[in-house]
Amino acid sequence: MKTLIELYDEQPIENVLGAEMFRPQEMVLICPPDVKKNTGLLKSLKAYFRHRGCPVKVTFVSTSLLDAVKVENTLRQVLQSREDCAIDISGGSDAALFAAGAISGQTPVFTYSWKKNTFFEIKNAPFARDLPCTIRLNAEACFLMAGGTLLPGREDNRTLKARLPQIDRLFSVYCAHRRVWNRQVSYFQKLAAAGENGLTARGGRTGKADHGMVTADEGLLRDLEAAGLIRALSVTDDEVSFRYADETVRFWLRDMGSALELQVYRACLAADCFDDVILSAVVNWNADDARRNAVTNEIDVMAVRGIQPVFISCKSSEIKTEALNELAVLRDRFGGKLSRALIVTSASPGKSRSVMRRRAAELGIEVVEWDDLQTERLAERLRAK
Repeated sequence: MKTLIELYDEQPIENVLGAEMFRPQEMVLICPPDVKKNTGLLKSLKAYFRHRGCPVKVTFVSTSLLDAVKVENTLRQVLQSREDCAIDISGGSDAALFAAGAISGQTPVFTYSWKKNTFFEIKNAPFARDLPCTIRLNAEACFLMAGGTLLPGREDNRTLKARLPQIDRLFSVYCAHRRVWNRQVSYFQKLAAAGENGLTARGGRTGKADHGMVTADEGLLRDLEAAGLIRALSVTDDEVSFRYADETVRFWLRDMGSALELQVYRACLAADCFDDVILSAVVNWNADDARRNAVTNEIDVMAVRGIQPVFISCKSSEIKTEALNELAVLRDRFGGKLSRALIVTSASPGKSRSVMRRRAAELGIEVVEWDDLQTERLAERLRAK
């Protein structure tokens, strides 16, 4: 096969999976006019294939996918102008699929089954006959195929795996002091605002934070010292001083969500089923827009299993409808129907959660609560498909 003809689909993976699997010289994407005008998407798809080490030429050919006659005429023109073509009918509108069937003749036609994760021959395509999909993606590829790009996040994912013992100890302290954790993070932030000398923190035992006065919890500080996360601790009635273990730990203890997000990251690794796991995945929605005001979102934890991305949002407070809606939009935009979305909360169960759970179910979002946050239980949930 030299030329693969794809019928544009709003599910990003449908537009690239066939070309990734069969490696044609050119992929012709039959798409609506507005998609052809999207230079950012074309640029992103080219970047996707470069990133994947797949030297495929990407060509957009526009027509109305709702008009079978127009699609048929467009397909005929593409088939006449290129050699050794095949048509992938995994995606596309009903009209486009009808047209592809009418015009294909002796041209090979194949499709892909989500349920079986296998390619199937429709006609004249023995190369795709009962062929399991072996593609394994990473987070960056998932964004590129959808016209976005992965930006640097708050964490250095290259070094995080080496910090798993630290992450384990941090979460143990978090578990013991979960109910006061956010207030104590406010205290660490107050110390930072008061001025720090490198890794050394010093300040009054009680001070003003965002929501009133906050007092350093000596039990929490002693546990952090025992866990090796802070050192040289001194606590009096009036003053606290200590030294952070390193700059990364200093960031963790001054960020409200880090302890929970790191635990979810660790559980993803413990699940031992993902090809890529990223903490703090920041996505630029338009890869062609490098301006400061470009639309970006942060996904707390993202994991990819084969061609299935998993988007995870972490909340140390009760889950609000806005958070569910935002997660659903991100999943649909950059993952499509195959992807999963989970929202994790470490807040104590409240009486109003039935409403939240119902809304999450409507959006197809899995809810993970405190009882399932221990590493092995969470890893077991993550392994489920």
